[in-house]
Amino acid sequence: MSGHEHEVDGDDIVRPHRDSHLLIGRGEPVGRLAREELEALTLREGAARSHGAGSRMREEEPDTERTCFERDHDRIVHSTSFRRLAGKTQVVVYPTDHQRTRLTHAIEVYQVATSIARGIGANVALTEAIALGHDCGHGPGGHASEEAFDAFLPEGFDHGPWGAEVALAGLNLCAETRDGIANHSWSSPAPCTIEGEIVSWADRIGYCAHDLEDAIRAGIVEPGDVPGGVVDVIGLSLREQLATLIGAVVTTTTRTGAVGMDARTAGALAALRRFNYERIYTRPESLAQSHAMIEVLQQLVSYYIGHPGDLPSEYRDLDDLTRSAVTYVAGMTDRFAFDCAERLLGWDPARLPRGVGHGA
Repeated sequence: MSGHEHEVDGDDIVRPHRDSHLLIGRGEPVGRLAREELEALTLREGAARSHGAGSRMREEEPDTERTCFERDHDRIVHSTSFRRLAGKTQVVVYPTDHQRTRLTHAIEVYQVATSIARGIGANVALTEAIALGHDCGHGPGGHASEEAFDAFLPEGFDHGPWGAEVALAGLNLCAETRDGIANHSWSSPAPCTIEGEIVSWADRIGYCAHDLEDAIRAGIVEPGDVPGGVVDVIGLSLREQLATLIGAVVTTTTRTGAVGMDARTAGALAALRRFNYERIYTRPESLAQSHAMIEVLQQLVSYYIGHPGDLPSEYRDLDDLTRSAVTYVAGMTDRFAFDCAERLLGWDPARLPRGVGHGA
């Protein structure tokens, strides 16, 4: 790797480039207290405010530099659960280089959500944390994992609460962040913050628009298949759809005070979602892949319940082996789950779904 060595200049500092010369005004570091003061001055009424270390399950000392929600953002980005999203299916199983994984979906929801938060004067740091963490509870194979794990848990398996209470539990996140992650799905109770509701919209906007783009690129649907009522209102390209949908939430929210979307645009989004379900999510190939994924995951959980010694020690809770097995399998990437199915269960690779990174 090329690059100059650390060279000390006349001010006794090291710069990244030999010809670095730019300066910024001197002063005190912009630490947590200054950022909290800025929030108080700039955020709209109803937006979440940062406070010291935040409301956490385990008390901590406040950070000198970052607000409590900025710390949550950073913890999620550096977590194992977040990194594993790169190996988990979004919609198109075994994607090409240009199709989404759960990780790219999370990043795109983050972009949509922060655009809305900035536009309406909400807390961007909290919005970012919720958006990045919202899918960390997903198991391998997308929503198929929820059906697979439902059979083992009396309360069922819901990726939102699972992410907040299990997958990310070790991060000791703020109550507002956990709540937004747990309740981002529209079928959940309403989040306790404006920022949580923003992410609920951003998730739906993101997966509807991005999944359509992936399906068109994969040849699953043709551009001309998209209903005219959708195209007339929000366009066909990803750029048109995101601009229209984000703008609709910002405009409606700043006009009414409620995080929402005007009925005409929301109707087009709902029609796009129905189209995606009919033509992408529930097409025969998708359902076949989901059924195979469910079978793989359920057999893996049953295997680990019967062979607790094969569980990593940190997952080996002998008082609740079922939950331990579900926790371990839920954290797997698609590829690791398929490798385990081959190695432990004797699955023929030809019978496995074409998961992320598995097979050709």
